[in-house]
Amino acid sequence: MSRRRRRRERRQRRQAYINFAIIALLIAGAFGAYQLIKPPPYDERTLCVISDEMPPHTAIILDKTDEYDAEQADLIADLIRRTRERLDVGERLTIFELDAEGQFDPRGEFSLCNPGRGAQVNPLFRNPRMIEERYETLFEAPMDAVLDDLVTPKEAPSSPIMEAIARLAQTEYFSDDVPARRIVIVSDMLQNSDLFTAYGGAGQMPDDMPETQAVSEAVEDRFGRNLRGVELEIRLIPRGQYTDMQRGALREYWDDILSDLGVATDWRDL
Repeated sequence: MSRRRRRRERRQRRQAYINFAIIALLIAGAFGAYQLIKPPPYDERTLCVISDEMPPHTAIILDKTDEYDAEQADLIADLIRRTRERLDVGERLTIFELDAEGQFDPRGEFSLCNPGRGAQVNPLFRNPRMIEERYETLFEAPMDAVLDDLVTPKEAPSSPIMEAIARLAQTEYFSDDVPARRIVIVSDMLQNSDLFTAYGGAGQMPDDMPETQAVSEAVEDRFGRNLRGVELEIRLIPRGQYTDMQRGALREYWDDILSDLGVATDWRDL
């Protein structure tokens, strides 16, 4: 075999090794990219990503101890849908009914993570049409199905609003281990329990209201300090003769209590 031919074969073998190494690197890079971009596994019951970390959580509390008319019921349903549309992918949304004991009625509970819409996924790795169908079938439709019942008021003799908010922060999926905790409460904020009552002043703040610090200390003694860091959006339902008090002195009273508890408040009309 000539010397020139041997040199040519050595060059060919060297180039083959280089080509093989390049192909191996490309395959490894593609596999690594896929591992980074591919969707993580999720719980089929909650639609939440299976992870040791809790997802961000928005909770909507409907104060069913209040009474509201058909127009307000429509506004509540619209508020819930708008809140749903603002969710990040993977964020959990829970809807609760608050009963007269400050408990959450499980019959009206909706609690799922936003699985994302078709337009929010990478079409190279996931099918946008299938993702959109999953969103509509497993997330959007179940929520719409419970709205009619959720916005039907149930009158009750007491209204333990503060207790309900504090009790929510004791639950596993809304504890202080959860990032970005946010509560949206639809209520007249006319508290009526052993903590304090806003009734009895004929439309004015009652003279025997306890000091706000005493209320916040009582809440922490009973429920702990888990509310610290929560964002609270209050959608206020005005109540006739109480409206001026609700927007004035009562709002200031609530703000003092919630500030002591480490809660950031944002008051808005329904």
